[in-house]
Amino acid sequence: MRHVDFSPLYRSTVGFDRLFTMLDSLGQPDQSQTYPPYNIERTGESTYRITMAVAGFDESELSIEAREHTLTVKGEKSEEKANDNQFLYRGIAKRAFERRFQLADHMEIQSASLKNGLLHIDLLRELPEAAKPRRIDIVAAQSAPKQIEATQVNGSAN
Repeated sequence: MRHVDFSPLYRSTVGFDRLFTMLDSLGQPDQSQTYPPYNIERTGESTYRITMAVAGFDESELSIEAREHTLTVKGEKSEEKANDNQFLYRGIAKRAFERRFQLADHMEIQSASLKNGLLHIDLLRELPEAAKPRRIDIVAAQSAPKQIEATQVNGSAN
């Protein structure tokens, strides 16, 4: 796989360090984590929802943490009581997981709920007033008529 060198861009940009780090990490081989499956949907103009299939996990076995621009969801299955059942096929995963999501600036976690084996995390992107685009009115400049002044040289006007 090719590696792209972003160092020339670091010298000519300010404040985009996180973007280049994310782009650089895209080129690196990942563990191709596929468990648990999830959806990301836009539910409104500035609201989003992450839905994760966490069948078999209880609220006490899941943890959600938001730090800087990363949302981390962890699941750790508690020890199961020994029983005499013998599984012929085990298709429901019971393994621990950790899933990370990169969040955009000004994203806030509104709520999280677990229903029917689906974990729903609702997000809101709320831009501060200083970051919102604002319209600047253009005012036509009022120009006063120019006057040509005569200068006097030796008592006469030119």
